[in-house]
Amino acid sequence: MQYFTLKVIDIIKDTSDVITIRFKQPGLKKIKYKAGQYLTLIIRINGRKYLRPYSFSSAPDIDLYLEITIKRIQGGVVSNYLYDHIKVDDIIEVMEPMGDFIYDPSSIPNNQHIMLWGAGSGITPLMSILKTTLNHSPDTKVSLFYCNRNPEHTIFQQEINALKEKFNKSLVVWNFYTGIPEDIYLNYQISGRIDESKIMSVVSNKEELFGSVHYICGPTGLKNTIKAILSKLEVPATNIFTEEFEVLIDSQQLDDIQTRMVTIIEGGKKSVIEIVKGKSILDSGLDQDMDLSYSCQTGTCTLCKAKLLSGKVKVIGVDKMPDDVAEDECLLCCSYPYTDDIIIQI
Repeated sequence: MQYFTLKVIDIIKDTSDVITIRFKQPGLKKIKYKAGQYLTLIIRINGRKYLRPYSFSSAPDIDLYLEITIKRIQGGVVSNYLYDHIKVDDIIEVMEPMGDFIYDPSSIPNNQHIMLWGAGSGITPLMSILKTTLNHSPDTKVSLFYCNRNPEHTIFQQEINALKEKFNKSLVVWNFYTGIPEDIYLNYQISGRIDESKIMSVVSNKEELFGSVHYICGPTGLKNTIKAILSKLEVPATNIFTEEFEVLIDSQQLDDIQTRMVTIIEGGKKSVIEIVKGKSILDSGLDQDMDLSYSCQTGTCTLCKAKLLSGKVKVIGVDKMPDDVAEDECLLCCSYPYTDDIIIQI
């Protein structure tokens, strides 16, 4: 894993609760990334280290600077701290770019239809993909379906409008607004959330969907709705990509989990920590000031992979483990103690 230190050179207020942080590229070793990937920031708040992934809103080989976009959310320790305290000339430590929600122009033919689906701050990686597609594959048709409360809360509204004007033959943008009256319908503006009836009204043309590739970023409910409708429309699952920054846990999955003591061995040092019912091994370790590696916390980046020497853990919140996790390994972010004899080596 590579680490970099980046200097903040600008802070752009996109909406009343969203900022874009612009970093200067390192002078000697440039950070290389792909459209759709994220950057993990290492932030220290009140003596505790936090690692948080934020998607690039800048596009590689197009934008001169590195940009991430952050939304203030209720209870968001790091997002609120950054929104309130970060300033120009601050130096931030970051991990190398990661993530598999990637658009690669070389792997998709120019004549395919790229469809981007997002809500709120889910536009962030889609913006990187949008700029990359339009600039590298100008003959590719691109449709953006974007849901917000109203125009005033639409992130990147000016930048999207500029792209529409510049790439008017390639780009179509459908705006869905939940905060405007139902009786208002303007050209390419729809009142209400992205739901089945509205999707079918704008995307049911089989010719439009043939060979289409879809990128979805937003709340779990939105992603599930769109995937289900695309399946009905016979879009192959291999042509649908989703970004996973949210894990929803059914409380019933925790019914057979108890508070237990777990032994963690790191660099020859043995620690015994209490894993409270309802918390993953990773979260409990971080709460007890252990310096554990992690980033996404959704079971995809595998930075929190560890060797399970004894005992059993229950995997919660992840449907499929990554291929590079062996049978005697576990991901601490989605592992919950199932027996009393757990020993983990990291």
